[in-house]
Amino acid sequence: MFEKQIEIPSSEEIIAEQPVSREIAAIKRERDKLAIDVITGRSDKFLVIVGPCSAHEPAPVLEYVSRLGKLNEKVKEKLVLIPRIYTAKPRTKGVGYKGMFSQPDPEHKENTLKGIRTIRNLLLSAIEESGLSAADEMLYPENYAYVEDLISYVAIGARSSENQMHRLVASGVELPVGIKNPMSGSIPVLINSIYAAQSPQVFKYHNWQVGTTGNPYAHAVLRGRVDNYGNDIPNYHYETVMQVLESYAETEGGLKNPAIIIDANHSNSGKRHRQQIRIVEEVLQNRLYDRDFKQIVKGFMIESFLVEGCQEHDVVFGQSITDPCLGWEDTERLIFDIAEKV
Repeated sequence: MFEKQIEIPSSEEIIAEQPVSREIAAIKRERDKLAIDVITGRSDKFLVIVGPCSAHEPAPVLEYVSRLGKLNEKVKEKLVLIPRIYTAKPRTKGVGYKGMFSQPDPEHKENTLKGIRTIRNLLLSAIEESGLSAADEMLYPENYAYVEDLISYVAIGARSSENQMHRLVASGVELPVGIKNPMSGSIPVLINSIYAAQSPQVFKYHNWQVGTTGNPYAHAVLRGRVDNYGNDIPNYHYETVMQVLESYAETEGGLKNPAIIIDANHSNSGKRHRQQIRIVEEVLQNRLYDRDFKQIVKGFMIESFLVEGCQEHDVVFGQSITDPCLGWEDTERLIFDIAEKV
């Protein structure tokens, strides 16, 4: 049984409440182009999508993004920094805190309408504060329409990458869409997802039949896999990356803009957050070793916040309430290191 609780206005109505200014729209267009140029190979800069596991409270996220904006000024000749402002949290068992989109206060009940308005205000404030537009995860495909004018990168998670609707909506997004390998780690499934996202599609979306032209910027994200016993198995190593490169080349009909982003956390690190530093270093060494590896590996995803680790409840300002993250000092050192070695 479905109990109607709160009627949600259309994305057009919500955006009309708080439209972006010409200045913000111009910043986003510039940031979109920077990210797109990395994926297409028009730029040899390196993407770093970095930030907290989930954005549970605006104030620490804005503090984090403000610091990232200042850091960006020091590394922008080498890197394209994209703050990770993930506003929906997937849950393995389907229960628990599901992110700011549905639960703007993690200590109170769900309120999706308030969540949507909170997110738009946060994403807008982040651009104003730092000059950086964010990345968000497309956990619920219909939600993308509420933030499409404010973000520059979209991620599709491991639990969602095989889902038909995620693939279809990704085909209409005009931004880089990073599709993670499924939990099983299957490379053929990952490649099929990218193929679907890059292909024209017709489907129902927000009470319309819509047609898309396909998204040439859809690409692979390697986040590790989970075996049949629940063990985390990394897939950032040289051998797996080269297998994905071969799969790109062997796909019938071809895929545009072969690219891989390495997720340094999740099953690659076993959620041991400090391992992200070691993983990044190994990948950077492999980029030096092999030209093909360097050409296809175009960035990292890194989980980081103001304070290292995680907490069960929101007590420590700037510490994750979901997966543990690197602290700011380690993050800053790591980003400088990446800029030096790419």
